[in-house]
Amino acid sequence: MPAAELVLQQEMHALYRGHHGWLYGWLRHKLGCSEQAADLAQDTFVRVLAARNATRIAAPRAYLTTVAKGILVNWYRRQALERAWLDAIARLPEASVPSPDERYLLLETLQRVDAMLDALPPLVRRAFLLSQLDGMKYDDIAVLLGVSGITVKRYMKQAFLHCLMLADA
Repeated sequence: MPAAELVLQQEMHALYRGHHGWLYGWLRHKLGCSEQAADLAQDTFVRVLAARNATRIAAPRAYLTTVAKGILVNWYRRQALERAWLDAIARLPEASVPSPDERYLLLETLQRVDAMLDALPPLVRRAFLLSQLDGMKYDDIAVLLGVSGITVKRYMKQAFLHCLMLADA
């Protein structure tokens, strides 16, 4: 193992040993659930490890808190999406209810679509949703958003290209 890799590994171990308990406690306080706190603490350290910048962290707790907050926001969002999905399924006639495997795949797909849309700039996302979900025409979207029709076309192109690139990934 190269010396630089060994140093990085030792620094990550030190970061983990020195701050995992604190981060776990902070997340447990936020979530009220020790199992979810343990999972999200682990996810936080995995993200930090993937960034490979443990050597440059001047304020470890502030950095870990920032990373954990982003993970926590995504977790809350997934929970809200899952609750909405389960509520929608509960209102379906029994013959139309998807199997547990289908539910899992559909929820996973919904979460991917949500993540794709969340990565779009707000006006692009709004134009895309108005077009695709509400069936609005581009000219009507332009009036509603206070932009030109060409801008709406550019927004739609951006949204479609973004979704296509992420779908291929």
